Amino acid sequence: MRYTLIGLTSAVGLALAAGSVSAQQTAPSEAAALEQRLAAMEGEMSRLRAELAGLKAEKATPPSPTQQTTPVQTSGPAVRFGGFIKTNALFSRYDSGDLASGSLGRDFYLPSQIPVGGVREHSDADFIAKQTRLTVSMDSGSGLIGYVEADFQTTPGGGSERTTNGYNLALRRAYITYGRWLFGQDWTTFQNVAALPESTDFVGPTEGTVFVRQPQVRYTLPLGAGYSLAVALENPETASITPTAATLIENDDDRLPDVTARLSLKKPYGDFAVAVLARQLAVDNGAVGATASGYGLSLSGKVPFGTKSRHDLRFMLTGGEGIGRYVGLNFAPDVVYAGTQGAKMEAVGITSGFAAVKLGWTPRLRSTFAASFLSADYPAGSPALASKSAQSLAANLFFTPVRGLDLGIELRTGKRELLNGQSGRLDRLELAAKYAY
Repeated sequence: MRYTLIGLTSAVGLALAAGSVSAQQTAPSEAAALEQRLAAMEGEMSRLRAELAGLKAEKATPPSPTQQTTPVQTSGPAVRFGGFIKTNALFSRYDSGDLASGSLGRDFYLPSQIPVGGVREHSDADFIAKQTRLTVSMDSGSGLIGYVEADFQTTPGGGSERTTNGYNLALRRAYITYGRWLFGQDWTTFQNVAALPESTDFVGPTEGTVFVRQPQVRYTLPLGAGYSLAVALENPETASITPTAATLIENDDDRLPDVTARLSLKKPYGDFAVAVLARQLAVDNGAVGATASGYGLSLSGKVPFGTKSRHDLRFMLTGGEGIGRYVGLNFAPDVVYAGTQGAKMEAVGITSGFAAVKLGWTPRLRSTFAASFLSADYPAGSPALASKSAQSLAANLFFTPVRGLDLGIELRTGKRELLNGQSGRLDRLELAAKYAY
């Protein structure tokens, strides 16, 4: 519209100039024709001015309530909601007993709950939607960011499979970040979450991975050239057993935070991380108490390969002493302590790891093949029923028919062995459907 008015104005100017010259050289009839053309131009300009005024008035009028509009952020943080809806169907066979109803091992692969010492095989079918997840993020626009994440798997539910199948919403992560600082509950800095392979399971290679969420204060320093260093003080907790009982005890007697650090490298050829952990372990039963030291080292990574990096190799290798609660969802204790006068508290050694290969058959079809293990080294005099080792193999196939929807099928076999040599095995077929939004 603006350019049309400018063109018409120029045309009028030229016409007026031409008219001035022609008035002196042309006949009266020609002057009359020129006046008619000028009058027509003036009418067109009046119409265009009226149309422009109408457009300005329309723009200034607010839209009616029935119109779709994009919300405008005028004050406060920008809030985004996300998460996914997930349904699992699990068909499990145990070769040495059964798991009680409501056990976490019925919902996902938990090697510490594989039955051992039973009298016969047992099979179970379970359908769940507990792993559905809700997230809320808040961005102030000035570097201050908040994040909250919850699901229905983390805590036992109050519903019954006979009727409502209701489950409690439970906190997973809740933190704020400002600049390079993080305050709140997040994945432990000792863990590299990016290395976990895709699985229908809640975790996947459980016995082979570091897996802890806890409150912490973390500082991350970019070092350049793809390197970054994260250092954190994290919530401490010592898990112990006694020489006579393999039941894990949560003591809550720790006095110093766990110290973690992770050096990460991100390059086009892969992501890699080296993480370390240092802890003071403490148990005090009111009559006597003791302390010990714990330490751990974890190496992990993800290496893409193939056309358009459709495939990748993921791995993790972890070792240390007194780090039982950090590995395999606390498959083994941190320490063994009798809790009597003169008794020595001794740390349990842990070695674990996994390797997984993802193969992208097509842009929508992919598979992952994974193997994992954990071995615990107990001091002499430990209880015979303590979990000594675990191994598992898994293979899956995922299909993404439309963006956001994943359909998966997975086969898994896992084995758990006790210090006394007894063992139990789990074979599981799992189907999953997940819609991420």
